[in-house]
Amino acid sequence: MNRLAPGFVLCDRYRLIDRVATGGMGQVWSAADDVLERKVAIKIMHPQTEQQQALARRLRAEARFAAQISHPNIVEVFDFGEHDGLAFLVMELIEGPTLGKVLADEGPLGSAQARALVVQLAGALARAHESGIIHRDLKPSNVLIAPGGLVKLMDFGIAKDANATVHTAPGEVYGTTYYLSPEQALGERVTAASDLYSLGVLAHELLTGAKPFDRGTPIATALATVAEPPPPLPDGVEEELRAVVMACLAKDPADRPTASGVLEALTEPEPLAARRLVAVGEVAGDAQAGGDDVLEPTQEWTPPRRAL
Repeated sequence: MNRLAPGFVLCDRYRLIDRVATGGMGQVWSAADDVLERKVAIKIMHPQTEQQQALARRLRAEARFAAQISHPNIVEVFDFGEHDGLAFLVMELIEGPTLGKVLADEGPLGSAQARALVVQLAGALARAHESGIIHRDLKPSNVLIAPGGLVKLMDFGIAKDANATVHTAPGEVYGTTYYLSPEQALGERVTAASDLYSLGVLAHELLTGAKPFDRGTPIATALATVAEPPPPLPDGVEEELRAVVMACLAKDPADRPTASGVLEALTEPEPLAARRLVAVGEVAGDAQAGGDDVLEPTQEWTPPRRAL
């Protein structure tokens, strides 16, 4: 994509300004929408060779799913298009770091900060699930922190319709290994409860600074996800948050709370989602999914057998 440079115009409308991130699947740019006269973010896939058609379909699916959801904690999608072999997605521009960047720079968060983040993500998931959409890839690099601390969930590229009858093919797993639910790791049916498990893993990492089931390799990590209990949380974690995190990490999907249940358990009379996240919103860093892993494809591998 050497032709992509500041000033390049897509579909006679979107003028590229600055490249924000580059990954294995493409690039993210800040751009100007010359029709509506506003700044946007554009995710541009690499030129579509025969091998990359699936990635273009993912981008189109991301546009379709995200466009069905309107929520302050979800990155808004404005448009999808193709220009001379380039598929691109036009999104709300968030000038702030990813949660992954925050964790890398700051380490574990305090209980109040983690709670505020979990509340906002639960709100985003609740709206997605109400719309019949399962995200399937909740992780820190898919969460942006906007100025003022507002959390924004993005990347619905491997989301699925909860009412779809199509099932994952044998041996085909979508998601990121560290944040997979046990049923995802085993290639079983994915439901909204799978997103809640990923939320529990992310929340555990927020509070400890470490991925709870990381065993060094994707397969070893997935085996631990399926068979091992999560490590204990630090002593200073407030009881309501501790209970929610451990409930989300239940191995059986039926034992996990809903996203709305998480909201009910953690929201106080003055909603924490409305509070400013001290320090988190002030961290300077990669805007709009910055970092080299922003556009990396999720790992796929053959799941272990149930008899572990």
